[in-house]
Amino acid sequence: MQAEIITIGDEILIGQIVDTNSAWMAKELNGIGINVSKITSISDQKADIVDSLTQAMERVSLVLLTGGLGPTNDDITKKTLSDLFGMNLVQDDVLFTQIEQRLAQRGIPMNRFNREQALVPDGAKIITNNHGTAPCMWFEKNGKVVISMPGVPFEMKGIMQDYIFGLLAKHFSTPVILHKTIMTQGIGESVLAEMLETWEANLPSCVKLAYLPSPGIVRLRMSLTGTNRDELERIVADQLLQLGKIIPENIFGYDDQSMEMALAKLLSAKGKTLGTAESCTGGNIAQLITSHAGSSAYFKGAVVAYSNEVKKNVLGVNAEDLGKYGAVSQQVVEQMAAGARKVLNTDYTIATSGVAGPDGGTDEKPVGTVWIAVAGENELISHKFDLYKNRERNIRVASLSGLNMLRKLLEK
Repeated sequence: MQAEIITIGDEILIGQIVDTNSAWMAKELNGIGINVSKITSISDQKADIVDSLTQAMERVSLVLLTGGLGPTNDDITKKTLSDLFGMNLVQDDVLFTQIEQRLAQRGIPMNRFNREQALVPDGAKIITNNHGTAPCMWFEKNGKVVISMPGVPFEMKGIMQDYIFGLLAKHFSTPVILHKTIMTQGIGESVLAEMLETWEANLPSCVKLAYLPSPGIVRLRMSLTGTNRDELERIVADQLLQLGKIIPENIFGYDDQSMEMALAKLLSAKGKTLGTAESCTGGNIAQLITSHAGSSAYFKGAVVAYSNEVKKNVLGVNAEDLGKYGAVSQQVVEQMAAGARKVLNTDYTIATSGVAGPDGGTDEKPVGTVWIAVAGENELISHKFDLYKNRERNIRVASLSGLNMLRKLLEK
């Protein structure tokens, strides 16, 4: 079952807003067995709407449109669709009353533009919008379904959750589609693909594998299509068991689980606390951890030791070692981790020191050189990472690598 999404609005094309609607719809539709094969963004022009929709209807059985249903003159979607399907705009009395009541609740008088929102194509099915005044319209022609919804995200989501998903499930016979994402860290895409080559070659025919790399993380997504959900879930469980034997140290979670939440679960389960001493990451590790509610249960605080003075005076790093080895060194980062553990009175600490870039690198320590240490009561481990030339990427990858080092230590 294939579908297409068309988003309408000049504001998308000029970069004024980001099209978040399509990503959300595609994910939700996939969950009910409808695969989105194409997403198109077009301008508020009648010719573009007609051309894009006509072509989409030739390719797929379902087309979803968002945008262009507001009360102003630049919102032309409703009139364009009415003309395209050979229908007349007539007043829907139920819709008129709903709009009137909604505006009255907000203390807004009904004007001409609002009244025109109650005009709808006489051959379309009108679906209630419980979250706004723009109508949702369902058209059918030659076995094809076209659904036009408001572009405001919370209105679109509300309509789909209230009505559209249920109507689509009744109208179309769809297969079972199942996705499982495996989150990995500490290994690049090409190396990972090489390690999984034999496993991938022996995957069942119903499984499609995708590698989704991002800075510091590679997601493996298994997509399965079939008719029996229980059977697909059994296949997923079997493949996860095999993966766990091939790359046990690199898997830190599944689906949308973040590295910091994977670590949070371990810390909470063991009743342990964490602090950070950050130089090149500038507090980013602490930010990742504290962006989640409840982090105060296991995270005590951070020292952003950007200067050597703070490394010496707050964390107790030996001045001679700073002079002899430099701030970006195993000796210094280990002292930072040990010192932060005392200062913050935590069970564990993560410390970082490196050359994030774009400047500051030398032949001996080029941009992307990062040392990370993890300290515990009876543990002190450190590792050198040779990362990238991009500052933001280095901060991101170093942060995730530090979290992963502690995760692996806790899992031993």
